[in-house]
Formats: sequence, C-alpha cells, structure tokens
Amino acid sequence: MARDRIPPSRHRVRVRVHSRALAVSVAALALVTAVTAFTGTPASAGGLPKGHDVSSHQKNVDWPGARARGARFVYIKATESTTYRNPYFDRQYTGSRAAGIRRGAYHFALPDKSSGARQAAYFVSHGGTWTADGWTLPPALDVEYDPYDKKHKCYGLSTSRMVEWIRSFSDELKRETGRRPVIYTTTNWWNLCTGGSGAFAADHALWIARHGSAYAGTLPAGWSSWTFWQYDNSGTLPGDQNLFNGSAGRLKAFALGL
Repeated sequence: MARDRIPPSRHRVRVRVHSRALAVSVAALALVTAVTAFTGTPASAGGLPKGHDVSSHQKNVDWPGARARGARFVYIKATESTTYRNPYFDRQYTGSRAAGIRRGAYHFALPDKSSGARQAAYFVSHGGTWTADGWTLPPALDVEYDPYDKKHKCYGLSTSRMVEWIRSFSDELKRETGRRPVIYTTTNWWNLCTGGSGAFAADHALWIARHGSAYAGTLPAGWSSWTFWQYDNSGTLPGDQNLFNGSAGRLKAFALGL
C-alpha cells in the first residue's frame, strides 16, 4: 500500500444488508468474474476498470484529474490499529465521490496491538462504513508483513491465532456494517502467517498484491479468483495501481452488495 506520513513512532512501510444474501453475492462474484491470469502484464487484462489506493502520503488528491486519467474506483486508508486515523481521509473520501469515483476505506491491521474486533470497531467509527448506494465499496482489511519488526513477519502470532484474529475483525465488521471485508494480502504472507487457511475464500473478496517478480504468481490458498489486483506502486494514478476483475457494471453491483 501507499506510504503514510505519520508520527515517527508509527512509520509506515506501506483497507446493512442480510448476511446470507451477502455471503452468496460475494461467492457469486468470484465465480462470475473472469479469472485473469497473472502471466503477462496488467495491460493484457484489456478493458478492466482501473483504480488506485491512497493514504495520507498523497494528501490533497486531484480527483477530477484522476477520473480523467481513468480511475473508476479507489481505496483510501482510514485507520491503523486503534491509534491512527488518516488526517486527509475525509477530504479524500468525499472528494473522490464528488469526482464520480467509487470509493471504499481500508484498515491497516496490527494484530499484535489489540484484538481484531477492537480494531474493526475503531475502523468503523473512523470511516470504515458501508452503504448500499452503488458508490461505496465494502471496507477492506490490509493484512501483510509487520512493517515495524521484520523479524516477526506474522506479528508474533501462530497461524491459528492469526486466523482467529482475522475472523474476529471480519465478524465485527459484518455486525456493524453488514459487509465482510475485502482482504488485501500477498500470497506469500497469507500462506506463511495463516498456514494457507481457506476459511475466508467463500465469503471474502480477495485484493491481491502482486508487483512484478516480488510476489508469487499464484493466489493465496482457498481463492480461485481475485476481485482487485494491486499490480504496481506507481503509475498514472495517485498511489498504487489496481484493477477490478469484472466489468464496470459488475463493479457497481459489487458496491451494491449484489
């Protein structure tokens, strides 16, 4: 994800409807959308909707300019752990919508700091909400290598405890917003730190990070398709570059929870 400009102690390396209907709709999305291979380049993905993700590092984004350059969706960092909120979040969130870009919020997880449920509650109260207006993407959980301690890639948690933490976050987010989080991760981290858990694939959309040769060409265990692909950390759009695995109409339906 994009770097944040936050206090030195938090230096950042890098996101209501009925439950049964939502679980079915997310699973259906994975089946209906094309499984775009990781061979070749993002350009080979054809006319898939382009998007990006931003944080406080991008500050005051030129949203009309981003829209003109092809942005059709964006994820915006809202929170990290329970101690940080992006000070530019409100203007980024409202500005993107005003420019006609579908947007959603994401939370950067620090599973060693507090429970998943507590971080989800903090996220929701600081921007990680959802409404079925067709413009709001479901909130996203960014779970990846520990940026503050390279020796503890999995935050000191066992694979079973990590799975429990993610489930706790997801359950609380679902309880408060009606949506399961989109899960942003890398194949290597997921298989290492969750033990290759397949427990989330059926009802959680996957936002896969794969930049060039730095990431494996396969998906995390359990998923047979990706929903969002972050393929580069720079490009024509502010922040990281992303694609949505479906048509523009499918992107709107996904935002609606259909």
